[in-house]
Amino acid sequence: MPQYKVKVKWGREVFPDIELNTDEQPILFKAQLFALTGVQPERQKVMCKGGILKDDEWNLQVKEGATILLLGTKEQVPEKPVEQVKFIEDMNDAEMATAMEVPAGLTNLGNTCYMNATLQCLRAVPELREALDSFRGESADADSMPLAITSAMKFLFKQMERTGSTVTPFVLLGTLHRAFPQFSQTGENGTYRQQDANECWSELLKMLQQKLPSSNKALGDAAESEKQEKKYNSFIEQYFGGTFEVKMSCSEAPDEETKTSKENFLQLSCFISPEVKYMHSGLKSKLNETLVKHSESLGRDANYTRSYLISRLPAYLTIQFVRFQYKGKEGINAKVLKDIKFPLEFDAFELCTTELQNKLCPIRSKFKELEDKKLEKQIKNPLEGAQMKEGDEKPKVEYEPYYFEDDLGSNNSGYYTLQAVLTHKGRSSTSGHYVAWVKHTDDVWFKFDDDVVSSVTSEEILRLSGGGDWHCAYVLLYGPKLLPKTTEAMDST
Repeated sequence: MPQYKVKVKWGREVFPDIELNTDEQPILFKAQLFALTGVQPERQKVMCKGGILKDDEWNLQVKEGATILLLGTKEQVPEKPVEQVKFIEDMNDAEMATAMEVPAGLTNLGNTCYMNATLQCLRAVPELREALDSFRGESADADSMPLAITSAMKFLFKQMERTGSTVTPFVLLGTLHRAFPQFSQTGENGTYRQQDANECWSELLKMLQQKLPSSNKALGDAAESEKQEKKYNSFIEQYFGGTFEVKMSCSEAPDEETKTSKENFLQLSCFISPEVKYMHSGLKSKLNETLVKHSESLGRDANYTRSYLISRLPAYLTIQFVRFQYKGKEGINAKVLKDIKFPLEFDAFELCTTELQNKLCPIRSKFKELEDKKLEKQIKNPLEGAQMKEGDEKPKVEYEPYYFEDDLGSNNSGYYTLQAVLTHKGRSSTSGHYVAWVKHTDDVWFKFDDDVVSSVTSEEILRLSGGGDWHCAYVLLYGPKLLPKTTEAMDST
């Protein structure tokens, strides 16, 4: 494989030992340069010995240690809009249809809806978009696949900032195929085979976990007084990672010491059984399990109980509905179509350890106090604030931090709001069709059906709970419920 290490000069900056593979399309190399410099590929001029690199072919003669010159500047920061902002909630149907900027869709490159839906859901996390935007690839890296995936996602998300357009994710797809050959499998007709979206979700997060650094965002007074104690190796661990406290006890020997350990997770599993009708009960059903293992105190095999409780809640909680079960005779992951209800707002308090519950209580009390005040105000004057006069500005609401002072990226209340839903339509994980549904406002969601993007209501989201051949929720992404600061919250009601 023609692979070289080259030096890239961009203005006064020099990047040594950049990997270059001429078996790949030049646009992949330009995407890598974009991750390093922030210069978008369409603004790049890549030169070597007087020649300018094309997008579709390697027309430059490159050798080991060559010096490559990069010309190009970052885009300018957009200017502040002159016209006053008008919120979607204040628009009528005609204004909304005219003014709403529809987000970018993604082209289906042949059964790649599993990847498209995953990317649209992950892009719903603003902190992830910011982390990718500020990511700069390392100049020398032997472990190139995580870097390539992270760089390709940065490149793609930047392309998707242009609303109303359709983006073709061929750079990320090619990188995904190189990193995970199972995703590049083709059928008899030569087209790509359908893949499991949750597997794609998990693999992408694992790649980002290796390269996307943790956030060092200041925590105000806490950071200044050195109270920021918890450190994380990556952004994914910080914002998507939770921790279980696991206890193992012998049911047949109550006096035997209970062993306690910690386990990290990036998603929770909602197991589906005949008794489960709601997501919450599906999550709780597997927090206690029975197993047989050797007992030192009894000198024989005995029944043990293993219990799981959450000791750290992440800001963004991923929940997978275990809808697919492998059937050996048919050789497929058959789908469980059962209707499992899920909420738009989720409370994880019951799933947590007593210690964490005690830490969550102060912010939960503030949420309750705010709701009580709103209710009291509504009872006293039910018509107040029901209709805003034309031209009135909607007050801007500021929010309290959703994380603990010493744990940036955590959830300090246990309350979550649904941000995105990845659904599947069909009878097996390797067939059918995947779609993403992403929250825009309280009652406006966007449905991302590959390159077709449309708006739907929250009522339509709740119909994705399953029970038939319509789209069934497969992966849910919950974000932190935000607590308005008291003064602004009361003024806005």
